[in-house]
Amino acid sequence: MKQDLRQKLAILSDAAKYDASCASSGSVRRDSSDGKGLGSNEGTGICHAYAPDGRCISLLKILMTNFCIYDCAYCVNRVSSNVERARFSVEEVVTLTLEFYRRNYIEGLFLSSGIIRSPDATMADMVRIARTLRHEHGFRGYIHLKTIPDAAPELIEEAGLLADRLSINVELPTDDSVRAYAPEKDPAQIRRAMAGVRVKQLERSEKSHTGRLPARFAPAGQSTQMIVGADGASDSAILGNATRLYSSYRLKRVYYSAFSPIPDSSSALPLISPPLQREHRLYQADWLLRFYGFGVEEITGVSRDGNLDLEIDPKLAWALAHRELFPVDVNLAEREMLLRVPGFGTKTVGRILATRAHRWLRYDDLRRMGAQMKKARAFVTLTDWTPGALTDSAGLRARFAPPPEQLSLF
Repeated sequence: MKQDLRQKLAILSDAAKYDASCASSGSVRRDSSDGKGLGSNEGTGICHAYAPDGRCISLLKILMTNFCIYDCAYCVNRVSSNVERARFSVEEVVTLTLEFYRRNYIEGLFLSSGIIRSPDATMADMVRIARTLRHEHGFRGYIHLKTIPDAAPELIEEAGLLADRLSINVELPTDDSVRAYAPEKDPAQIRRAMAGVRVKQLERSEKSHTGRLPARFAPAGQSTQMIVGADGASDSAILGNATRLYSSYRLKRVYYSAFSPIPDSSSALPLISPPLQREHRLYQADWLLRFYGFGVEEITGVSRDGNLDLEIDPKLAWALAHRELFPVDVNLAEREMLLRVPGFGTKTVGRILATRAHRWLRYDDLRRMGAQMKKARAFVTLTDWTPGALTDSAGLRARFAPPPEQLSLF
């Protein structure tokens, strides 16, 4: 039975839910206020992503197709999977993007795809979509392309000149896992493709001999995604790999996607999916690594198996395991130590440092600054506050993670 556009959209937007998306922060500002072109990649808006400054970005998030010639054990769209298939033409994706944009439903396009015919053929169609939007329709909205690492370098280069952000998935936390569960994919080739994107970014950030900057390459950077819970890797291994990826390729973001097995007799993965809470804790730990000065060993070393505590957040878990360093005098402590106080964010610490240059801080001052004092109160001292024996009390953890309680049915 021939599918209409609405049916294809239902199938391929649902299939795209396993691809982690990102917002348009970091891109070059473009708009059509000068009367030229269509759309803008700035401002507020079927998929909602959030920029670091809190802006909500609405994206048309779809797969070009969920047909795939590969048989990755963890992927619902693998060739052996019994799912309903659909495929957009290049023209259909262009039409959907423009029509949704004109109706103010979206601010950009997030496009991924299964592999059809070959990596080059699939990547060429994705590039053609972006090229048609940019050059034929003057589309200035945000475009994020999931790039195929096995595609020809010239296709990836053109993709980077058309899209705001590129992402190349490392798939799983370790090379051994990729070889075991996605044998048609080469971890070394994935890294080469990511390195190639980084090189192109650097090349196009330098001025020419005339003093002009060339057209920017993926100005919003590149990101990656790894499936967690499909291969048994510990959180320590996952975060360690993420740290190396950030360092080697200057990634804007590593996305963690909890493995969600689909009942399917053809699946080669008997492993049990982790709770979504684990995914959430990994994102929290990732944030501590990037902005709070923590190391992987510090965050994951508080447990014997190298996994994060699912009941409490990673910073609180670290603080409870290192009570000898607390309480911290908020009026005297260095910034690095203030960032390790549970309930203190980077903005709060900035406000603390700015204010204490003029006067001593009190308990109510921290509450007004946005500190979560229910967490912080056991770990700080102030002019008018001391936790006393609370910091070392045996029941402190239970205050944050109370044991489950059987509620009455009547």
